[in-house]
Amino acid sequence: MEPWLLWLIAAAALLGLELMTGTLVLAMLGAGAVAAAGVGAVGGDAWLQVLAFAGVSLLMIAVVRPVARRHLTAPREIRSGAAALVGEYAVVIAATEGDAGRVKIAGDVWSARPYDGFTVYEVGDQVQILKIDGATALIG
Repeated sequence: MEPWLLWLIAAAALLGLELMTGTLVLAMLGAGAVAAAGVGAVGGDAWLQVLAFAGVSLLMIAVVRPVARRHLTAPREIRSGAAALVGEYAVVIAATEGDAGRVKIAGDVWSARPYDGFTVYEVGDQVQILKIDGATALIG
């Protein structure tokens, strides 16, 4: 059997295994095997085929894999509206007693109440928005 055909079989096997692992390493090795098959198909010696396999594989792992992984990973969830306020900090502008209280969040005034239901926050206290319940910020 011709060496270039063996390289193509190896490339197909590596790409098939890549589908099971998802690490992108085997795909990069598969690309190296395709390059080695190309060298073998034009009559390159065995050492040139191995050199093409190693060189292309290393180049793909070093350059292409990081870029591909960056594009394949899911981006962080984009929070918008009231959900984007959770985790932000606010300043109390009216003391929180029971259900009555007001905070300033990024320049906007919101009604607020303590998350635990009983802590009293005084004017000027810096608090964190723990949850948004309708038009009320639950703070802590």
